[in-house]
Amino acid sequence: MLPQFVYSTQDFVTDVLQKRETRPPPSKLDSLIRDGWTDRMDRGLFRYHLGDLETRILPGSNGYVAQLNVQRGIERRKPQEILSIQQEFNPSQFNFNKINAEEILFEMMKDTCGGRDVPDDQLPQTCRMVVLINVSPLEFGHCLLVPDPSLCLPQILTRAAVQVGIESVLLSSSPGFRVGFNSLGAFASVNHLHLHGYYLDHELKIESSLVKPLIPEKNFFRIQDFPVGFLLYTESEEVETAARTICEVTDFFVGENIAHNLFLTRGCPPSGQMQTAKEHCLRKGVRIAIWPRTSCFGAKEESAFNVALCELAGHLPFKNKKDFECATEREVISIVQKYLLPDDELHKLEEQLVKHLLTH
Repeated sequence: MLPQFVYSTQDFVTDVLQKRETRPPPSKLDSLIRDGWTDRMDRGLFRYHLGDLETRILPGSNGYVAQLNVQRGIERRKPQEILSIQQEFNPSQFNFNKINAEEILFEMMKDTCGGRDVPDDQLPQTCRMVVLINVSPLEFGHCLLVPDPSLCLPQILTRAAVQVGIESVLLSSSPGFRVGFNSLGAFASVNHLHLHGYYLDHELKIESSLVKPLIPEKNFFRIQDFPVGFLLYTESEEVETAARTICEVTDFFVGENIAHNLFLTRGCPPSGQMQTAKEHCLRKGVRIAIWPRTSCFGAKEESAFNVALCELAGHLPFKNKKDFECATEREVISIVQKYLLPDDELHKLEEQLVKHLLTH
C-alpha cells in the first residue's frame, strides 16, 4: 500500500522568505520528499550516489548557479527517440509503469471537499499524482511528479498536472523547492507525462527578474532579462485560473509545434522596476516561466550542459570538470542563445499568443 498525502488549500505555506534565518520549518510535503528520497539513496536505488555537489556562482549579472554533476551525464538513461512535439505515447518504450515499485515515494491527492461527505457521483475530478525518485538526480530531492501513470498520457501538459505542480510549490515551506517541465523536443527524455521537482538552496535571478506586462488581468508578462520568455505569477487564491492560462499557452505552442520549457519557483510579485530589499525577499507567490525554444530532435548534445528547464532558469548542472571550472557567463549565454527563438520570431509569437489569450 503506497503512502498517501492528501492535502487541501489549508496546507499551503504563504509566509516564505528568501532569507534563511526567517524560514519556517519543513512542511509535510518537504518531510515526505526529503525522508523518502534519503531512504532510497541509502538503499542504493539510484544510479549513483549524490553527495554535496561542488557549486560556484559565475561572476556576472545573471548569477548563474553552476554545479558539477559528472555522474548524471554518464549514468542518465538514454533519451527516447523523439520525432514530434505531439508524439503519441508508446507502451513498448520505457515509461513509468515499468519502474521498480520501490522508487515510488508516495501518492498525493487534493481534498477538494474540505472534509465534507459528498456522494461519489458529485465528487469533483482530482489529479492523482504519483511521486517517485529520479534515479539520475540533478540535485537533492530530485523527484518526478507523474499524473496517474496508468492513463499513459504523452508528454503534453494538462491543466490538472499544471495545477498540482503549482500547488506542490505552495505546499513546500522552502523557497528552494522548484518544479519544471520539458516538452518533447525540449530535452524531455521520456514520452510519459511528468514534471520534475527538486531542491536548490540558491537564489535564482528568475525569482525577481523584471517583467513587462502583456495581459495584466491574466498576470501574464514578458521576461525582460535574459533568457527572454513569458511569465505568469499567481498566489494561492488564483491557482486554478493560473493553471488554465498556462495550458492555454502550452496548448497553443503544441498546436504550433513549438517546443517549450517551464520552470515554477517561489518568487516576488512581478514588477517593471527594481524592488525594495523587503519586496525582493518576498516569496508569497509562484512565478511560472515559460520559454518557447527551437526544437531538438535527435540533436547532438552539448558537452558542457544541455539547455532544458533548469539551465534556462539559471541552474547549470555541468557534465565535466573543465567546463565547470572555466565557463564564463558570456559563454553560457552563447550556448543558451542557440536554443532560443530569434528576436523577430519571438516578437511575432508574442503578438499571436496575446491575441490568442485575449480571445479565450
